[in-house]
Amino acid sequence: MARINATPPDSMPAVRIRLPLALALSLGVHAGMVLWAARMPPPPVAPEPLRVTLTLAPAIPPPKAERKQRVRVLDAPSPPAPENTPATMAAPAAPTAEEWQLASTYTLKNSKRYRYNWGQQVRSMMGTAVAGERQGLVRFRIEIAPDGTLAKVDVLWSTSEIAEQLALQAIRAMPPLPPTPTGKPLVFEKTIAFLPFESGWPPIYKYDCLPDPTSFKNPFAWNASTPQNVQQAGAEEAAPSRSAAAQTECPDAGPDSIEAEEKDMERQFKEWGAANLNGAD
Repeated sequence: MARINATPPDSMPAVRIRLPLALALSLGVHAGMVLWAARMPPPPVAPEPLRVTLTLAPAIPPPKAERKQRVRVLDAPSPPAPENTPATMAAPAAPTAEEWQLASTYTLKNSKRYRYNWGQQVRSMMGTAVAGERQGLVRFRIEIAPDGTLAKVDVLWSTSEIAEQLALQAIRAMPPLPPTPTGKPLVFEKTIAFLPFESGWPPIYKYDCLPDPTSFKNPFAWNASTPQNVQQAGAEEAAPSRSAAAQTECPDAGPDSIEAEEKDMERQFKEWGAANLNGAD
């Protein structure tokens, strides 16, 4: 029996070519899919849930009034600073009862302690002195009755109307004063210094028991009636007595205060240490 071959002999090479081509095409497709999958970004990872712990605190109301005050202070314009602050000087202390008691028995030099205490009493009641229109000097003529009451006051001159009015108000409001030392009316003149750098010079009492120095007389002056040799001899005799009196202190006046000694030295320095006496221009 004869075998019949169903495949034609010419179809064998075509089958051999198609198989490798299909295999290569399949491998190319799979390789392309692998490369595409490798280039794709990884899927996003789901974040973990956030855990927050809350602690409730008692609510504190804000200080509304303080905030408003701060805002007002910041919004308000600052006042301009003064260019120059005027000089001031507080009023001195009034004389104490012991000082008035000592002044009421001091008869030397027209009741010198009494007159000084009276001026300090007036100045202490005038208040603080400020540089400017209020400052000034006032000169009074005073008459005090034997019992210590004010009998008469006259304003001789003043450099400030305000200082004058303050001094007159202080005189009207003065407390009762002790009797005068001599038991007679006390008449004197007094200058009240209402200044920011001076409140009055404390006097020195250690020379009060000495006699007043004689007035200066020119030994070379001649009135054409007295002999010249007699007049010159009298002037020479008076000169030693004045120098001796100036060197003797008065023990009955009591010790002076340190402030009085300091002011007295300052006054002498200004008097004898003047520029014109030192030869300066």
